[in-house]
Amino acid sequence: MRTRPTRPLRQLPALRGGAVGAVALTALLALAGCSSHGGTQAGPQPARSLSDAQAAAVPDERATPAPAGPSARPQTPSKAAAGPVVPDARLTPATGSFTAEEKKYLHGRVPAHMDPAAVLQVGQEACQRIGRTAAHDKDAAVGALITGEVPNADAAIGQLCPTLKPLLATAATGFPDGTRKDPRPGSYRALTGTGGCTWQALGADGEVLASGPGTGGAKKVTAKVPAGTRAFVTSGCYAWLPA
Repeated sequence: MRTRPTRPLRQLPALRGGAVGAVALTALLALAGCSSHGGTQAGPQPARSLSDAQAAAVPDERATPAPAGPSARPQTPSKAAAGPVVPDARLTPATGSFTAEEKKYLHGRVPAHMDPAAVLQVGQEACQRIGRTAAHDKDAAVGALITGEVPNADAAIGQLCPTLKPLLATAATGFPDGTRKDPRPGSYRALTGTGGCTWQALGADGEVLASGPGTGGAKKVTAKVPAGTRAFVTSGCYAWLPA
């Protein structure tokens, strides 16, 4: 009996990025990333799809650890790509031309032997993802900037979509879920609408100065950090902003 050859199963692309504290925020970010093209790129340019190797070569603005002061996010992200980069004179697309803002974004950012338009596409997609997320839920967009969930977002917003700069300014006042050393005393709110967010304010000897799941139920989690707090430890809260 002859057997019919079977077709290989089509493999689904691997998901990138870690899980966030709130499923609803993840869904919004996924929805915002559905459309990949149509940002600020100048001139008619063919659609491109980054390979895993190309995506890995694009410098990640969140690669450096956040400082330990009241603001969790670096104000000036690193621009340099690791290793040799494409000189400015060769920053030209296959068709059309780059705008002045796009050239500023690409300066020192394109690894050698990589298409500058592919690197620009990463920045454009970051703008689209943050912008569309903010249209649905501003807190979700700010939280994504605080946690670094959208790579290259800081630099992309600065050069490619400056209308989103107010979101960066807000995110600069917040910090991600986890352990925060020497937090500024005051009230904070978690950027999640789900249950499971817990927090503790610990003193110099590790004593619990304040704790709780927040006030107002699962839809609004707030915490009051008293003076003398040496560590603000949170879990399941995604990110925090001053209340």
